[in-house]
Amino acid sequence: MADIIALVGSETLLGREIREVFGETSLGEQLRLLAGDDDESIRIATIGETPAVLTKLEPAELEDAAVVILAGTAESSRLALEARPEGLVIDLTGATEEDPEARVRAPQVETSDYRPDHDGPQIAAHPAAVAIALVLGRLHIAFPIVRSIIHVFEPASERGRGGIEELQKQTVSLLSFQQLPKEVFAAQVSFNMLPKLGEEASVQLHDVEDRIDRHLATLLERAETGVPMPSIRLTQAPVFHGYSLSFWIEFEESPDVMSIEEVLSGDWVDVRTAEVEPPDNVGAAGQSGITVGAITPDRNAGNAVWLWLAADNLRLLAETAALIVREVL
Repeated sequence: MADIIALVGSETLLGREIREVFGETSLGEQLRLLAGDDDESIRIATIGETPAVLTKLEPAELEDAAVVILAGTAESSRLALEARPEGLVIDLTGATEEDPEARVRAPQVETSDYRPDHDGPQIAAHPAAVAIALVLGRLHIAFPIVRSIIHVFEPASERGRGGIEELQKQTVSLLSFQQLPKEVFAAQVSFNMLPKLGEEASVQLHDVEDRIDRHLATLLERAETGVPMPSIRLTQAPVFHGYSLSFWIEFEESPDVMSIEEVLSGDWVDVRTAEVEPPDNVGAAGQSGITVGAITPDRNAGNAVWLWLAADNLRLLAETAALIVREVL
């Protein structure tokens, strides 16, 4: 019998993305779908295009699992960890951030000679940290970077189905002159850009910004390329899905745009040249890796360039999980 991969939180947006990504490979045949909510009814979900049963999370469902993926709520992650599963835990929720045995992982940017430590939970690195590490790591090897500034625009889907639904309801309420629901963001997100959410928001942007910084520092240190840490600013964007990132990068010497495009092109990075439309978060939906474009020299800084990046946040996280699973199965 194939090794079992228990997916905790299979009903969430992230869980659905994992089902789709794993369903494109043989890993889909090994998935056991466990719901992270309190619905005790048996439901039918899909793995790729194959129907599958989604059942309630119980400790017994984790006992024989070779891998346990946490993709649900804080409560479902807590219940799964309290069951002390013997299989490798892959955490996509941040539930094991305080565990000294946990390791932040992003195989997309790790060197070929890196030997992962599987003794503790594997924390899938924040998708924005993965995207930034891919870009800066490749560029710095060819064209040493002096400094960089990155604006990260966060989508509502980072707050799960609740974030998506609240943005949709706010949009409808604004157009019909109704009171806005603010349970998730505690602020108006629709038709708005925010550097800070309301005091009662379920998650604060500065906490997410700190997490991106921590994960990125780990990834850059592990790559051993000497990339200087960038300055990062996180902004809540009024979009449903997909990260957008604006980079300003200053080099020791100014490379031409074509050379930058050539260096960035490769696994996990799709480069859009000037003849092609720049990437955007809508076009990135469902796409693997990251897409980079709109690479433009800075008119006021001779050794600096601007570039634009888009990525499907949920898919990038699911792909990270799949790569980690492949290390042990």
